[in-house]
Amino acid sequence: MLSDYIVQFDIYSWQIISLIFFAGFFAGFINTFAGSGTAINYFLFAILGIPMNVASGTVRLGVIMQVIPISYNFYKKGELDIVKGIYISIPVTLGAILGAEIAVNIDIGAFEKLIGGVLLVMLFFLFYKPDRWIEGKKVLSTRKVTIGHLLIYFVLGIYGGFLHIGFGIFMIAALVWVSGYDLVKAMAIKIFVVLIYTPFVFLIFVLHDQVEFLIGFITGLGNLVGGLLAASMAIKWGAGFVRWILITVLLVFSLKLFGIINF
Repeated sequence: MLSDYIVQFDIYSWQIISLIFFAGFFAGFINTFAGSGTAINYFLFAILGIPMNVASGTVRLGVIMQVIPISYNFYKKGELDIVKGIYISIPVTLGAILGAEIAVNIDIGAFEKLIGGVLLVMLFFLFYKPDRWIEGKKVLSTRKVTIGHLLIYFVLGIYGGFLHIGFGIFMIAALVWVSGYDLVKAMAIKIFVVLIYTPFVFLIFVLHDQVEFLIGFITGLGNLVGGLLAASMAIKWGAGFVRWILITVLLVFSLKLFGIINF
């Protein structure tokens, strides 16, 4: 049964189902390339009157539905370093559980401005050394995961469990600049790590009764279709194409966080 705050909408109408599906499609497409596409889902959920904490729990179901087949697709194409992905997923998962537990009711207004500034710095580096994003740095990607790496990914996990919006952007940046992967391989590991940690975070929201399963499922179908399309395009067109997608996402999301644009 749907919660009281959305009973004024006919969730079974084709209009609402279509809106939820296509929001999920575009979110899944953008999330696979970089991240922050989940903001589209939050925007629609806000229109439906769903509280932020419930929206945060509901989007996780769609994320799970999206990342399972996409991770397999990257693995099948030889783009996924699964061993390194498992190592990285451990601190991310621990951080995500912590983030989901402590940050549900935190006022994030000032925090969003800080994130917007960080995203703009990342945008600078996309232009400063573009070859690094496209080609990676093999000497780093072949090294073992260090304690410093684990701490970085733990902090990223806290943010991912806290909100999830923009997590993929930070994760890709770490995978490129810290671990030395090119953008396509970084995408693959990012998706795999999300696959590992999201069920744990999702369970926390379920236990706190902060998930709308029907809406999450419809969103997930859209996430799945959009994500598979993005993964196919990334593998086919390469890291250079992904870089420009990432630049666009970073710029738009930063402007939104600063309140310059709204969507």
